[in-house]
Amino acid sequence: MNWLAYLTLAGLSSIKFMFAPAFGLVWKLSFLETYLSCVTGAIITAVIFYYGANYFMRRNHQKKVEKYRKSIAEGTTYKRKKNFTRINKAVVRVKRSIGIFGISMWAPFFLSVPIGSIVTAKFFGKRKITFFIIVCGIFVNGFVSTLITYLFA
Repeated sequence: MNWLAYLTLAGLSSIKFMFAPAFGLVWKLSFLETYLSCVTGAIITAVIFYYGANYFMRRNHQKKVEKYRKSIAEGTTYKRKKNFTRINKAVVRVKRSIGIFGISMWAPFFLSVPIGSIVTAKFFGKRKITFFIIVCGIFVNGFVSTLITYLFA
């Protein structure tokens, strides 16, 4: 068993999940070995970044609420951030058009697992089904990308 190849493939898939199965061919791993290594690395990274991002976003929200309450108690004005910027409107438009399934399944695949998990946690972190959809998307996208890689190589 070539543990270095498995660990390297898991590390590559944790960074860029879409292109990681191609390296399984380079190291002459079987389809199943490549698939399991890629999926394992992606799921571990998704767990870390999804729950980590969720924690930090909730903590940041609590700090803002405390700062707002403190300014009211002191009698000072609290300057709020602009809500309706062009970028925020574009983000909301994408969120509404693609929805929870589109973002949860495809953001980790097309962007990268860490960024996709953070984006999904930002948009849909309060829903309990979100992480399950991310994991299902990793399994499906990993299978399809590994299958395409092994069929056309």
